[in-house]
Amino acid sequence: MFGGYAVYCDGVVFALVAHNVLYFKADDGNRSDYEMLGLRPFKPFDDKPTVMPYFPPPESALDDPDELMLWARPALAAAIRTAAVRKGAVKKPARKRTKA
Repeated sequence: MFGGYAVYCDGVVFALVAHNVLYFKADDGNRSDYEMLGLRPFKPFDDKPTVMPYFPPPESALDDPDELMLWARPALAAAIRTAAVRKGAVKKPARKRTKA
C-alpha cells in the first residue's frame, strides 16, 4: 500500500517504516508535538499531495531508547483511539423497534 512496513502492537498499527525511516501514528492528541519541532508527516508518493498521519520522531530519539518510548507510547495511544473510532463507526448497535 505504501511500500513499507507496518508496526503493530495490541492489534493496531502505531508505526510505519518506509524508505528506512520510522514514523509514528499521530492524531489530535499528539500531532502538535511533531509540528512544534517542524517534523513533516509521511508522504507515501512524491508525485501526489497525499500525506498519512504518521510522523518521524526527532533524530535524537533514535539514539536514546527512553526518549524513543516517549514518542512511541503516545503513538500507540493515537492508534488505539483511531481504531476505537473506526470500530464505533462500523459497528453501531441496532436500534430496538417498539410497536406503536
